[in-house]
Amino acid sequence: MYHIKTFNKISPMGLSKLDRETYVVSDSEENEDGILVRSAKLLDYQFPRNLLAISRAGVGVNNIPIDRCSENGIAVFSTPGANANAVKELVLCAMLLSSRDVEGSSNWVRSQAAAGVDVTTVVEKGKSAFAGPEIYKKTMGIIGLGAIGALVANICLSMGMNVYGYDPFLSVDSALRLDRHIHVVKDVNELYRRADYITPHIHFTEKTYHTIDAAAIANMKRGVRIINLARGEIVDDDAILAALDTGKVSWYVTDFPNNKLLQSKRVIPFPHLGASTPESEQNCAVMAVEELTEYLETGNVRNSVNLPPVNFPRSGVMRMCIIHKNIPAMLANITRLLSKDSANVANLSNKSRGDYAYTVVDLDTEIDHTVIDDVTALSGVIRVRVIE
Repeated sequence: MYHIKTFNKISPMGLSKLDRETYVVSDSEENEDGILVRSAKLLDYQFPRNLLAISRAGVGVNNIPIDRCSENGIAVFSTPGANANAVKELVLCAMLLSSRDVEGSSNWVRSQAAAGVDVTTVVEKGKSAFAGPEIYKKTMGIIGLGAIGALVANICLSMGMNVYGYDPFLSVDSALRLDRHIHVVKDVNELYRRADYITPHIHFTEKTYHTIDAAAIANMKRGVRIINLARGEIVDDDAILAALDTGKVSWYVTDFPNNKLLQSKRVIPFPHLGASTPESEQNCAVMAVEELTEYLETGNVRNSVNLPPVNFPRSGVMRMCIIHKNIPAMLANITRLLSKDSANVANLSNKSRGDYAYTVVDLDTEIDHTVIDDVTALSGVIRVRVIE
């Protein structure tokens, strides 16, 4: 039996994917094998020794101590793409809100009624204060062309916009999802110079901190509208406020509001609505459960943020999964110890990701537990798990 601890409320559709003969699910487990989490902060959580994996029903993993997990041989998974459509639709909403001042005009109409005015007598005269441009034939600039960025690019193109995208790490899969009429540029400044709307869809890391800062804004068109549904820290709040004051940026729509930003009337705040749809929460939960169970039951790795991808069918009678440091001669040392017990390797995968590597070995014969202990004792080995 695998014991799974849940944080937050995980969609019942996701939990229904757990075989109750194989999994025990609780929000109070103390010796859990796996964790399912949405937004709860686990940064100071004391992980039990037998914890094997954490699966986040969402994309960002800032609430999980990745380095500490890696050091303890705990696989961490996210669900890229599961909420992509929800975010895409909110980007469209943000574009329209920032163009047509729907919020301001609606508030004005209500204020007239509250003041006792017959609104039918004033709307025609008052509407001119809320005029704004159409998005048709305007230029959208997208930073990051992954699961969300690609959807945004294609939908904007279908609405008659010119679309420019920038992604220095564009994968083959992502490129294949893009319409051929989308302009993918190698210099983000070209995107800045052309775009009427800019939306980043990148992960928040030390390298992406304040991607949009004063220097970036200086290269943009005057009156640009910026939409940030990715992470608050990607945009420099002080630079945005200064640009809003001068009119360099006409509107800033953010899913990550704070009190400082709300000082400006040109900021349209959302309370982190990007993935807040029942469909998105269901998709994320199902994907998170599938990734977690696949890893626990087969050792295969899909959408991990700290382990390399591994996906091959079981063969033989025993599978050994080894998380270790990415150092020379490790694979040779592992196979040497296996050969001492005359173990025949039916299949093997060895992949690395940064400072860590993951080796999966399928064996045709069962091996003595002393050999498993010897592999565990190798310098640089973090965790050994055997699936029989």
